[in-house]
Amino acid sequence: MTAAFDRDAALALLDFYVGAGVDLALDETPHDRFTEGLARREAAQARSPVAEPRPLPPLEPLTGRPEAPRPVPKAATAAPEEAALAARELARGAATLQELEAIVAAFEGCALKVSAKSLAFADGNPNGRVMLVGEAPGGEEDRVGKPFVGRAGQLLDRMLGSIGLDRSQVYIANIVPWRPPGNRTPTPQEIAICLPFITRQIELAAPEVLVCLGGPSTQTLLGSKDGILRTRGGWFSYQAGAREIRALACLHPAYLLRQPLQKRLAWRDLLALKRVLDGRE
Repeated sequence: MTAAFDRDAALALLDFYVGAGVDLALDETPHDRFTEGLARREAAQARSPVAEPRPLPPLEPLTGRPEAPRPVPKAATAAPEEAALAARELARGAATLQELEAIVAAFEGCALKVSAKSLAFADGNPNGRVMLVGEAPGGEEDRVGKPFVGRAGQLLDRMLGSIGLDRSQVYIANIVPWRPPGNRTPTPQEIAICLPFITRQIELAAPEVLVCLGGPSTQTLLGSKDGILRTRGGWFSYQAGAREIRALACLHPAYLLRQPLQKRLAWRDLLALKRVLDGRE
């Protein structure tokens, strides 16, 4: 009876230890596990011969032939400077918006492409008089593959409608065409990599007026150092290749969803845009 009781008590004690995370049995003699592990590694190294270093291949002589096109670096290994340089060379070679979209879709130099579901390159009419550029796609934009189709996009449609515009008359894009994870703000490196694509996109679209929606777009494209509440409503000059385009800084619709009282400022900016389009300014 006592033996059975002791056995049951021992099993119960073991169950308690396992539940508490104690799952390693120790004996009464102390052991130096670090020394034992070092000895095992040294023994394994003694059994394995050390490989001789391979000689480097001879350098090929320089020739006068032109260099091959720079390969697009992979997002997982590319340095931001290399990826931005590759993006600049690729964007420069696009003669149409269709070619540019295909180039961006095949580009592997931005890590955002790995986590994004789709490319949100553009929406609307590329021949429109107005081009609006935001920050980056959100969750709904990533799912659909077009910029400004979520709640912020719906508000943007109402804002445009208030001055007689719709998506058939404007062209819409973002400075970054892939959604950052968790809808976070794109990093300066990610913006620098994608910047050649959006600048070439503006050149090829050649709008009459460029509208920068939000602080990141305004700071990136117009070189402003101030916050968007200081710059909104201000007119800038944007150099698109050989053309000079009038540019307007505006509040982002997503910001207006969080701060609805600021819609009065957005309405002033929309009226300023309408006056320019009507030729009154």
